[in-house]
Amino acid sequence: MSFLSYLINGISLGSVYAIIALGYTMVYGIAKMLNFAHGDIIMVGAFTTFTIVSTMGLSPVAGVLAAMAVCTVLGVVTERIAYKPLRGASPLAVLITAIGVSYFLQNFALLVFGSNARQFTNIITLPPLVLADGQLSISSVTIVTILVSILIMLGLNAFINKTKLGQAMLAVSEDQGAATLMGIDVNKTISMTFAIGSALAAIAGVLLCSAYPALTPYTGSMPGIKAFTAAVFGGIGSIPGAMIGGILLGVIENLTKAYISSQLSDAIVFSVLIIVLLVKPTGLLGRKISEKV
Repeated sequence: MSFLSYLINGISLGSVYAIIALGYTMVYGIAKMLNFAHGDIIMVGAFTTFTIVSTMGLSPVAGVLAAMAVCTVLGVVTERIAYKPLRGASPLAVLITAIGVSYFLQNFALLVFGSNARQFTNIITLPPLVLADGQLSISSVTIVTILVSILIMLGLNAFINKTKLGQAMLAVSEDQGAATLMGIDVNKTISMTFAIGSALAAIAGVLLCSAYPALTPYTGSMPGIKAFTAAVFGGIGSIPGAMIGGILLGVIENLTKAYISSQLSDAIVFSVLIIVLLVKPTGLLGRKISEKV
């Protein structure tokens, strides 16, 4: 039963990585840029919920909605101020800017909240699910995290494939110039992509801190890096790939901690990524794109 418990907890952790990775893969797939400040938006969402619920005493629902609203606005403003002026610049310039935005958010959080860890209030208070005559207990946080990730994946797929804005995102991801000629507002589409990705980051931050309650200005850094790894693992630009990559990464990390070494778990996770990319450079579900010259 212990293996099954580790496996379920790994799927839960991987579901959080998958939600974060969806933001990475949407921004890259549509805007062709890597937003390395995405992990710190997770932290902003978690601190917003913490402030609303623990400091102001409002309901958890209000905390989650406030986190989504704050992160959505933050994502759109960041895109307008930091990334939009660099749309024609080299990828290196965008990368350096993203790192700068990341450090700005971390240091702003340090000024506002300080460096001491805060105890995040678990907003999911449902009873655990007990199976196998009490031998296996699955926490409510684990169950909710897995269910939320599935719902987000299904909802995002339906949004992309069934709505006018989703079709516009697909068109922009294929060819921004051609999309403009077809009457699509590329700027609005990219802003909406950042908005959706940032709202997902807020949800991921709440779920992550519900499972691992210590909250600091650096809370989103390592999960953000691992989620980016998951996006590359599954195939950057592929929404199903981000989901599969995130879950696989979480399972590998949790089983490594349980059966090999908790100190080596991160090294093994990144080693698996290197092996996968050596065998299939585009990731598990990524497709090779030929450049026109």
